[in-house]
Amino acid sequence: MGFNRRNFLITGTGAAVVAAAGVGGPWVRRANAAEFAYKVGTNLPANHPLNVRIQEASEAIKKETDGRVDLRVFPNNQLGGDPDMFSQLRAGALEFYTVSGANTLSTLVPKASISGVGFAYKDYDQVFAAFDGDLGAHIRGLIGKANLVVQDKIWNNGFRQITTSTKPIKTPADLQGMKIRVPGGRLWISLFKALSAAPASISFNEVYSSLQTKVVDGQENALAVVDAAKLYEVQKYCSMTNHMWDGYWLLGNKTAWEKMPPTVRDIVSKHLNAGALKQRQDVIQLNASLQKTLEGRGLAFNAADANAFRQTLKSANFYTEQKQYFGDEEWSLMEKYTGKLA
Repeated sequence: MGFNRRNFLITGTGAAVVAAAGVGGPWVRRANAAEFAYKVGTNLPANHPLNVRIQEASEAIKKETDGRVDLRVFPNNQLGGDPDMFSQLRAGALEFYTVSGANTLSTLVPKASISGVGFAYKDYDQVFAAFDGDLGAHIRGLIGKANLVVQDKIWNNGFRQITTSTKPIKTPADLQGMKIRVPGGRLWISLFKALSAAPASISFNEVYSSLQTKVVDGQENALAVVDAAKLYEVQKYCSMTNHMWDGYWLLGNKTAWEKMPPTVRDIVSKHLNAGALKQRQDVIQLNASLQKTLEGRGLAFNAADANAFRQTLKSANFYTEQKQYFGDEEWSLMEKYTGKLA
């Protein structure tokens, strides 16, 4: 009989050697299916830095756990819309999910939307100091109380900018009466009403046609979305307002998480959090390059006077109202990093 690996394993000699070596030997485990084969759902395109870095982390996790953990990434809403994936996560049909703090997560943990308070965070340094610091720890505590597992590091979705077909937005006066598309979240409606605009909540799959037919004059999103959705085809101006920042918390189903031994969980968290830190810089660099790309596609860029917008919001009692909504504790934790707003 020829000697090969298959014959080695099925002969008595082979069986004896395997028993002596220990069936749990790493080369045997790799031949089997992963012990923890978990799905990760996201709403971003496959080539977005978030998915690229989660996939990279997944490969590192699989290697370090000797194949015990296999995280499969399902990008671009392959597993359903955000409400669907959120429901799947909570029910245990989905093990991991990256979710917007300002939007979907706020339906269960309302105070998680404090990441999106308009014109609160001046730059990325403030954002990440806050969410790697006491504010982030507090929000993660609230998420934990909602019976979900959350990784330590929040992922970057970038600051949001305003595009329009009529005129650039340089000061709050430029938004007066403007019809602007916003997501359905409370924060967006209250922000643009306070700036005297006319916000309209429209599903994202209808944004392009709504801009094309002038149902609305403008919209707001991160530059990566403006590029991916080809909104530059139906918009003339892009105003760098940085009016709102939002990020993605990487949530886990608690039951699925606790099935893994603590040592394995530590490995999973180590690589996912390291991936988040890399992805933050990826998005910052991506947005810088996208401005040049979008200029080449015809969008005219301009800077906005952020201080003028903050003063208008203060005068309109926007920050006072938001403080009442979020509560003194959360607001104080935010102002520790942003400075006094209300």
